[in-house]
Amino acid sequence: MRMQPGYPVLSEDIDAEDGDKTSLSADFDQNEAEFRARFDNCFDIVFRGGTLGGGGRWLVIYLASIADEQLIDEQILKPILAFGGEPESDAPIGARLLEQRIVSGGSTMLSADVKKIVGKVLDGYAAVLAGTDAEALLVMAYNPRQRSPEEPSSEQVIRGPRDGFVENLATNIGLIRIRLRTTRLKMEPVMLGELTQTKTVVAYIAGIADDSLIAEVRARVERIKIDGILDSGYVEEFIEDLPYSPFPQVQSTERPDVVAAELLEGKVALIVDNTPFVLIVPMTFWSGLQASEDYYTRWPIATFVRWIRFLFIFIAVFAPSLYVAVTTFHQEMIPTNLVISIASSREAVPFPALIEAILMEITFEALREAGIRLPKQIGQAISIVGALVIGQAAVQAGIISAPVVIIVSITGIATFTIPRYSFASGVRLLRFPMLFLAGTLGLYGIVLGFLGILLHVASLRSFGVPYFAPAAPTIVSDLKDIFIRAPIWAKTRRPKLLSRADPVREPDGQKPGPDRGRRSPENGRT
Repeated sequence: MRMQPGYPVLSEDIDAEDGDKTSLSADFDQNEAEFRARFDNCFDIVFRGGTLGGGGRWLVIYLASIADEQLIDEQILKPILAFGGEPESDAPIGARLLEQRIVSGGSTMLSADVKKIVGKVLDGYAAVLAGTDAEALLVMAYNPRQRSPEEPSSEQVIRGPRDGFVENLATNIGLIRIRLRTTRLKMEPVMLGELTQTKTVVAYIAGIADDSLIAEVRARVERIKIDGILDSGYVEEFIEDLPYSPFPQVQSTERPDVVAAELLEGKVALIVDNTPFVLIVPMTFWSGLQASEDYYTRWPIATFVRWIRFLFIFIAVFAPSLYVAVTTFHQEMIPTNLVISIASSREAVPFPALIEAILMEITFEALREAGIRLPKQIGQAISIVGALVIGQAAVQAGIISAPVVIIVSITGIATFTIPRYSFASGVRLLRFPMLFLAGTLGLYGIVLGFLGILLHVASLRSFGVPYFAPAAPTIVSDLKDIFIRAPIWAKTRRPKLLSRADPVREPDGQKPGPDRGRRSPENGRT
């Protein structure tokens, strides 16, 4: 039966090719012909075979592009050739004999299913056919050829771990495992993509994550039907609640410490092969404003930085629209000296404030995009120097007024204070409808826009969890990690909406003090 596109299956049930299910036969030539036909026009496929002393034939099949040829040579080919020189080599050779006495590979399995064998070869295994045996021996020989873990450029910190995810699933799982050394950390494998057969893992901590959330994640992933998954962004668009919202409902990160911390709170992670970005669900509005470094610095500093972010997210969304509204409709609200200064700077400008702001915002976004796409060595210089040169030239030419350049620059800086890139992108997008509302309705338009954003955020959900929680609905005990970053010893409970089964994170009464360690009975002191 033809496999449905993207139908998720476990890794041991990979169905790599179309067609009816077939099994190996006792005819060696027929088996070899079957595999040669399936891998026809695949230049990287290797068929290495020979004959033993007793006349038995063998064949090793692997993809040179993804398999470790040195490992195959040391653990498969040399042992088989050495066995062929032994006196008892005239005994019938089969897959089980290869596994038990000859091949020294660590991860092996037997299979008679042609499709499974093909799928494993595409996964980096080496398939060994022997004599008239209707089974093949599969030996793991995958060579990841990956870059080493390094600090993610999009989530840099002053204090905190310096490693980040890479494009290899096993390595990424290992980076999480070394942080969560418990058998309660579960990794459920899923295959996505009819042609890409992309390995995806659903990760959670049993007993902490709610069963309803885990079941919902499974259900949404199982609905994905597509020919290929090339990045976790594909999966994100399939599983989010409201695809037309500017706010991301699935958190993505390159940092393994962030994933471990979120799993400890009762969330679920989706690890996709061939991408360094891991997905975390559910996501809330406040997750987009929290950085991993908040939990590695002292809590008063982290709280202060959070308030800076709260201030600047309002500046990022409303600063240009407030300037346009006040200078266009509400000049009486501006102090006299300031309004005279603004009027003199706009005297030679031929455009209204709305057009000025839109032109500068578009130019700033273009420079930002150019700085990202250009080579790293010149990208930052182009974006910064370009903004300065173009802004100064536009002001001197009388096309743009100086106050608009200042407002747009402050707005651009404000968006860089948001630690989550996908969340910051949504905030950047909101500036443009707010500008149009301010340019047509003034402050009334800004109020309407603010109410629209507030209603949208309050009604949005991510995997059943309110997006604005714990502010709306209000959960007082969870606010200690929203508007402030409470000390670690004070965060005794996990978020109520995420972990109902095991809400206790740590016991009460661990507030540090000068007398606590000295009077502890465990230290033998009184």
